[in-house]
Amino acid sequence: MPAEKFEFKTEVNQLLELVIHSLYSHREIFLRELISNASDALDKLRFAALQNKDLLGTDTELRVKIFRDDKAGTLTITDNGIGMTREELAANLGTIAHSGTKDFVERIKKAKDGPELIGQFGVGFYSAFMIADKVTVHAKTADGAAASWISAGQGSFELSESAKTTRGTEIILQLKKDAKEYLDEYTIRQLIKKYSDYVDYPIYMDVEREETPKDKDGKPLENAKPEKKIVEEKLNSQKALWTKNKNEIKPEEYEDFYKHLAHGYDKPLEIIHYTAEGTSEFRALLYIPERAPFDLFTKEHALGLNLYIKRVFIMHDCQKLLPEYLRFLKGVVDSSDLPLNVSREILQEDAQLEKIKKNITKKVLSVLKTMRDKEPEKYLRFYQEFGAALKEGLHYDYENKDALADLLLFTTSRSEKFRSLAEYVKDMPRGQKDIYYLISETRGQALASPHLGVFKTKDYEVLFLHDIVDEFVIPQLHEYQGKKLQAIDKADLELGDKKETENKLKAAAEKFGGLLNDLKAALSNQVQDVRFSARLTDSPCCLAAGADALSPQMLKMFKSMGQEVPEQKKILELNPEHPLIQKLQNAAPEKLGGFAKLLYGQAVIADGGKLDDPLDFAKQLNELLLQATD
Repeated sequence: MPAEKFEFKTEVNQLLELVIHSLYSHREIFLRELISNASDALDKLRFAALQNKDLLGTDTELRVKIFRDDKAGTLTITDNGIGMTREELAANLGTIAHSGTKDFVERIKKAKDGPELIGQFGVGFYSAFMIADKVTVHAKTADGAAASWISAGQGSFELSESAKTTRGTEIILQLKKDAKEYLDEYTIRQLIKKYSDYVDYPIYMDVEREETPKDKDGKPLENAKPEKKIVEEKLNSQKALWTKNKNEIKPEEYEDFYKHLAHGYDKPLEIIHYTAEGTSEFRALLYIPERAPFDLFTKEHALGLNLYIKRVFIMHDCQKLLPEYLRFLKGVVDSSDLPLNVSREILQEDAQLEKIKKNITKKVLSVLKTMRDKEPEKYLRFYQEFGAALKEGLHYDYENKDALADLLLFTTSRSEKFRSLAEYVKDMPRGQKDIYYLISETRGQALASPHLGVFKTKDYEVLFLHDIVDEFVIPQLHEYQGKKLQAIDKADLELGDKKETENKLKAAAEKFGGLLNDLKAALSNQVQDVRFSARLTDSPCCLAAGADALSPQMLKMFKSMGQEVPEQKKILELNPEHPLIQKLQNAAPEKLGGFAKLLYGQAVIADGGKLDDPLDFAKQLNELLLQATD
């Protein structure tokens, strides 16, 4: 088949531009990324060979090798892994098939943390263009034809046949003039030690050494001059870090392995290294990152841990090892119980995986509890990054609901400082029976809510919730330490003495019953009901939600997703003791309709909602102002 020229997809061109120019100061990571890709190719072959040993043929030592050519100015990375077909070269190296690529491009444009991002979308290969003017890839599968991919990173690539005869992938980098340092033996050794020492396959490199000739018994010959020879040396230790005792591992070794796993440049916030024994035996090395990846709440985010069985790699991102709400974890699990010769489909249904998952979940929650108690500042950093994901467990993980509730933190009506539910309950004044909360977009919006009035009067603290998941998960907590959780903007909220409240509202209805009926008639299309409330203090009115009503924040979210939202009518509650409500009793009937619209409009705004007709509201308000200034 003749050579063919193709244009890169638009997003690839954008990424190449950004990677080449924005990440220049961190360009050494190209070697980490290419070796990581080689390791993945070897992993895929090793797993496939569990089902079909013929794939290995006679080339059974799975390996990576680096070649340096000073004269040609090229650095070559080879592996004898799964290889790629011509079609796979085009698909894998010419396109980035992720719906979130646009967001990734925008993020990396601004990023000071580019190296942490580069591995997240499988774009590590393109880091080669930071140090290379041209990249050539020769690839061959065990039973397919060889093919070549060539590009100078200038908007296009070329596909052609290749003379490669052995299985695997060969990447040839034509180094830029200012990147010749990567031909230096010492530089390559240091980079392998720093980033790839724990790769599970040997990484070799040909080096020049002086050797004294030896006799047939292997003894150096007398008076013989040393001769220069090219010898192959292994550069990495291949020591699986998770198999070593913790006291044998240096902090920098943990950090380097994390960088290898996460394709990052930062340090982990917490390291969890332990061995589980009993009904389920496995080793785990887990990391909690310092910062949440930008795609944590998108479908693009990879969930799961790397799974090994008796140190044999099985799969990346094994979803069965983690509950979704712990998807921020990175790490490795090595089981001695699982059968080695299983397919991925059977493996996903293995009951032993569920036991491992439960063990890991309990261990992580225990570590977080210890961090919260003994390192509160560190825990706060964790919670600000991953608290929203952790809350999801209240919905999905009933077994650990109490442990999760203990880990929640909130700002409150009293302070911007984060507090736990346990601290809240401990400080509840005598007479307060329930835990109260308010969901809003911002703290400022919560503080301005008319619903807070009576709680300030009673000195009841209110939890403020601003995460989008709060609407779903917090009501499912129901109670904590025997105290019910109550949303303060719900219509049926009871405060104080029930009989006293009923008498107060009954007296208001008798005094202002006519006004109530007139307002109901005027607002029949906007609200579910109009009634008096005993919980308002400074505000004349507020909107209260029914038990199953959605908040304004939730409505916005559904509409932004293009989903149909059923009509949501709320209850307009009036404060019978407010001077405005009392004066409306004597308002002229022909003006009451306009007053009703204004009253409803201000309640919508205070509730964080959006007016259907803001121009009409402004017109009504202007007319009222004109009358007041006459």
